[in-house]
Amino acid sequence: MTPDTPHILLVNPWIDDFAAYDVWAQPLGLLMLAGLLRKQGYRLSYIDCLDRFHPRAPHSDPFARHGRGPYIKTLQPAPPGLEDIPRRFSRYGIREAWLHEDLARLAPPDLILVTSMMTYWYPGVQATIALLRKAYPTVPIILGGIYASLCRNHAERTSGADQVIAGGINGRLLDMLGRFTGYTSRAALDPDDVDATPYPAWDLRRRINYLPILTSLGCPFDCAYCASRFLQPRCRKRPPQAVIDEILFWHQSSGVRDFVIYDDAFLVDAESHAGPILEGVIRSGARLRFHTPNALHIRGFSPSMAGLLARAGFHTVRLGLETTVRNEREAYDRKVDLDDFLTAAGCLRKAGFTPQEVGAYLLIGLPGQSIDTVITSIQLVKAQQIRPILAYYTPIPHTRLWAEAVAASRYDLEADPLFSNNAIFPCQSESFSWENLSQLKEMTRMTV
Repeated sequence: MTPDTPHILLVNPWIDDFAAYDVWAQPLGLLMLAGLLRKQGYRLSYIDCLDRFHPRAPHSDPFARHGRGPYIKTLQPAPPGLEDIPRRFSRYGIREAWLHEDLARLAPPDLILVTSMMTYWYPGVQATIALLRKAYPTVPIILGGIYASLCRNHAERTSGADQVIAGGINGRLLDMLGRFTGYTSRAALDPDDVDATPYPAWDLRRRINYLPILTSLGCPFDCAYCASRFLQPRCRKRPPQAVIDEILFWHQSSGVRDFVIYDDAFLVDAESHAGPILEGVIRSGARLRFHTPNALHIRGFSPSMAGLLARAGFHTVRLGLETTVRNEREAYDRKVDLDDFLTAAGCLRKAGFTPQEVGAYLLIGLPGQSIDTVITSIQLVKAQQIRPILAYYTPIPHTRLWAEAVAASRYDLEADPLFSNNAIFPCQSESFSWENLSQLKEMTRMTV
């Protein structure tokens, strides 16, 4: 690497929302790309606008709650059309002055890559890009990520980026970066090799207090409310030993104990995939903790699998149930039935998991959903000594439920992704008042 090697700045933008919290959320795709770019020979810098451990931030224990914690927030006016929402709107992340100072310390980049997550967080993306543009008026800015992929036309019109790219890491992306920088990549990228990219560049983070792991790409299911199939059309699994090696590498090199499974369907084909990974972790003797905020596939449970999860150190187990009402469940997905859930709950109890460790996601705010069906689901889940966790429905473009959501919403979802914010219950019926929501939250509490 020489001083003439192109310098790329990678940026994780602010979040503008009514609520945001670091529940093991990191820009995995951006740091995977960073690992690849480093291997290709680029010089890299990284700025995380959500950095909870910025030198100017108030001190907080990075390992409390296994790495989770609140972002710094700055109150903002509610966006037009959302002034009636009885919640405070904020910008989450480092202060604007801190970002200016951080940029001033950097060598000028040749190219800036900005990622994006939830579609309705785009105002934070816009604000981040506007500040970057002011700091580096002539440097090209490329926007990628989930919002850029799901709402590409909107992003091209409004984000302020010079180029918006949809989809994941591929050879075309490397070619594009080469055109912007005039730099020829060192090696081609094999799109069929799920392990073609190096480990994500987690070392660019200021502190690695937990670490996301991706053991597979894509999902074999096509749930009506989920965009996974659109974002990652192909299902590919990493070799179990490669996953084990990565976990142990970060544990031994950086002391990481908390690992977060980012897979959409970790327990699918568990005997050939999750099982060998868990057995390898157990054999290593490493004392680790695993968390599954993206939910585990319920059909993958058996007494032996629940036992492996317990022995490997799974502390936060989330189940993707969505609803226990049969007609609703069949309309939204066919990945699980009620018997599967009862079996999984029994296996987890026998393996020693407690309600504090195991929760089942229940979707709320779906088009046409009645409050009675949510109550029924809450009661059934609690009866199995599993904690119900309300998951607010987000209308997402390119999903099978999108047209129904557009028709049911009191907002013009197609006009502005901001109106898809699950915090405002965009598709709620009259039965889903804010008072009702408080009552439902109270119902989910587990007595010890």
